Amino acid sequence: MPKTLTRFFCQSCGSEAPKWSGQCAACGEWNTLAEAPNEAPAAGRRSSRSGGYAGTTALQSLNEVQRDATERRATGLSELDRVLGGGLVAGSVNLLGGDPGIGKSTLLLQLLCAIHAEQPSIYVTGEESLSQVSMRAQRLGAGEVALPLLADTQVEAIVEQARRLQPKVMVIDSIQTMWTDALDSAPGSVSQVRESAARLVRFAKQTGTTVFLVGHVTKEGAIGGPRVLEHMVDTVLYFESDQGSRYRLIRAVKNRFGAVNELGIFAMTETGLKPVSNPSAIFLTRDSEPVPGSTVLVTREGTRPLLVECQALVDASHLGNPRRVAVGLDGQRVAMLLAVLHRHCGIAMADQDVFVNIVGGVRVSETAADLAILVAALSSFRDRPVPHDWVVFGEVGLSGEIRPVPGGEDRIREAAKHGFKRAIVPAANKPRRSADGAMEVVCVKRLSEVLDAL
Repeated sequence: MPKTLTRFFCQSCGSEAPKWSGQCAACGEWNTLAEAPNEAPAAGRRSSRSGGYAGTTALQSLNEVQRDATERRATGLSELDRVLGGGLVAGSVNLLGGDPGIGKSTLLLQLLCAIHAEQPSIYVTGEESLSQVSMRAQRLGAGEVALPLLADTQVEAIVEQARRLQPKVMVIDSIQTMWTDALDSAPGSVSQVRESAARLVRFAKQTGTTVFLVGHVTKEGAIGGPRVLEHMVDTVLYFESDQGSRYRLIRAVKNRFGAVNELGIFAMTETGLKPVSNPSAIFLTRDSEPVPGSTVLVTREGTRPLLVECQALVDASHLGNPRRVAVGLDGQRVAMLLAVLHRHCGIAMADQDVFVNIVGGVRVSETAADLAILVAALSSFRDRPVPHDWVVFGEVGLSGEIRPVPGGEDRIREAAKHGFKRAIVPAANKPRRSADGAMEVVCVKRLSEVLDAL
């Protein structure tokens, strides 16, 4: 008889410990170690948990490996195709996370109902009854679609049903409710989530089925379960939305078959999620007259330029330490840019409260927003509005230089398409050919040149 080993895993971070203790040595959380029995494999027999896939055990040279072209299948949702890198890839495993009620199940059910006629699919629910799924499909206008539904949480039974139906696409809602009879721990534990995901990944790679896993998120916004869950899958998508907003953002933070940091934008309607083909028009809902403290920034999400409005409010502070508040931006970087403005242009805001906001709930993490932040803050500080038909982008260095940003010509072209007449850009981003229409491009090298241009 092989000796039975016992391991302990942290419910918070997934780290392994040889024995139980009150505190996890990896993450410092208390009372999170759970027992996970593991039977050693018999001698001479390969473990079913090794993760090996058919045809990968033979030794081959790199130049002899057959290179198969990655075939992509369209989903019918243009924004989802963009985030996935062009469509569905056979055998890929995609993890979709987001807050409760944000629309994860709605999006995936809408996807399966749209492609089931051409790509046989199956929807597995572990949280809702079949009648609840049917009522949601009825609201989406897809109640007559003959989509196979399965209400089960045991991975072995789900895989058996999937092998019999041979679907092209399978949705598991959600991975935290799945369990396998190989382990004695409760569903949702670190060991159950990890082992259930491993078995579904093996099934996807062996059969070429595209699998979507719905994942819960913690109060910190990370996907619940062990961190290794995100390493096992091919694509990790996050569903985001502001409180009360009808718009939903899908961001890819990992993609083995495409670019990361791509952004897909949907509008939640009574009949489901609708792709937004022109998101810049959403974020540019501005006043009819120019107002101080507002400017338009051309940011870049993945491969797509996006026009957003950057607002700033500068007001005299009655506190000993004036406030620096940034929404949708890095607050530390805003404070640094104000110091650069003081050092190289002599404009001091040390006694002023500065509030900066990106309208529409978009979070801008790239440095191209530096110049727009300073222009909006200066506009509010001097109470002089920036014209409506101006756009600004560029990185500001600590020595006051204006540094280039990637995709300068694409940003200028996107602004010209929306009717903007003047752009203040870094000199290194000067377009090789004139922009579309009658747009004037002002190229600057120093922060002082920006003030002269304004």
